[in-house]
Amino acid sequence: MHSDKEISLKYLFFTFLKIGAISWGGFMALVAVVQKQLVDKDKIIREELLLDGLSLASVLPGAVAINVITYIGYHLRGVKGALVSMFATIIPGFLMIIGLGVIYTSYGELPVFTKFFMGILPAISAVILSIAFSMAQKQVKDFKQIMMCLIAAICLLTIHSFFATLLVIVSSAFAGYLFYYQPGPKPEKKEIKRTPLNYRKYLLVTVILIVAVALIAFAITLFKIDTLGWYKINRTIFLTFSGMSLTLFGGGYVIIPAMHQVIVEGFHWLTTKEFADAIAMGQITPGPVILTATFIGYRVAGYLGACVATLAIFLPPGLVMILLSGFLKKIKDSNLLAAIFKGMRPAIIGMIFSAAVTVGKGAELVWPSAIIFLTVLILIVRFKVDVVYLIPLAGIAGMLFF
Repeated sequence: MHSDKEISLKYLFFTFLKIGAISWGGFMALVAVVQKQLVDKDKIIREELLLDGLSLASVLPGAVAINVITYIGYHLRGVKGALVSMFATIIPGFLMIIGLGVIYTSYGELPVFTKFFMGILPAISAVILSIAFSMAQKQVKDFKQIMMCLIAAICLLTIHSFFATLLVIVSSAFAGYLFYYQPGPKPEKKEIKRTPLNYRKYLLVTVILIVAVALIAFAITLFKIDTLGWYKINRTIFLTFSGMSLTLFGGGYVIIPAMHQVIVEGFHWLTTKEFADAIAMGQITPGPVILTATFIGYRVAGYLGACVATLAIFLPPGLVMILLSGFLKKIKDSNLLAAIFKGMRPAIIGMIFSAAVTVGKGAELVWPSAIIFLTVLILIVRFKVDVVYLIPLAGIAGMLFF
């Protein structure tokens, strides 16, 4: 395990850039890739940290995967690490969505990407399943935890709602308190030298940014009103998507109906078909499905609109995650929190098992899917092949066999 001093912002940027580039298939796929890279290969973090971040991210607004990345980045390098990790993970999907948006505007639908995604789905299911088994072997240690793991998986597979996720998280936390809480002194911990966070410096920077934005906004109002079209539309994009982001609980798919109502029926920025195609692009690109916002921003206001929409959909929940991560870090050594997380971790693993099944259901039930699934599973479990190679190869196999 590396010490915190060895973790540079450069490492975080390029590591999460790579992770973001190969994380097709939803937030559990991204979590699986993070586990393989940072826990198993680089040994930068412990598995417990990843599960704790997933527990917190599951009950906060925003994209769960990006919230987990933000939590890890904050743990390793504070606010800077959180922001660098978050944006590095988003960049690959953002660029690919922009590229698809340009092609879509010129040529329309691209069936080849659908076939690529069909090959990736069974591979992602195999990756998630292998991670769930690996985590279960390390974290699920008694009968009570086995039952919590099974119940969580069954709940998520039978009740398709954010409230099911919330119920699992809260119930497992309460069960952890009942089964494992032991009052007493805090466990001893090794002192780690950390560079103290200069809150005054960050406060000063924040004030300067706020004043700068206010001055820019005032300067813009000095121009003629007919020159402000670009400003008005991008302001509307930012306010719309930032508002959505803070009401997004339970994953990217939950926001789709609300997004359709606002984008298609309210603003009429896209037609129903264009909106459906935008959702498809969010699925066939790496990263969270709410990168759909990038495509919508591009269609409405070009490249600047894409940047504004992306910033608005990810940054507000990211800041909430940073705030709560700092609070959690302060109290993480308490016996109460240790007991709660001891109950939540097996439940989270159960949720990961359910995600493997859910992703697998989305694949075509034909022999190429079965072959891809089994091949990837064997290569990961038996030969420890890195998923960075397996996922793109599975996509290429989908293009050849479907």
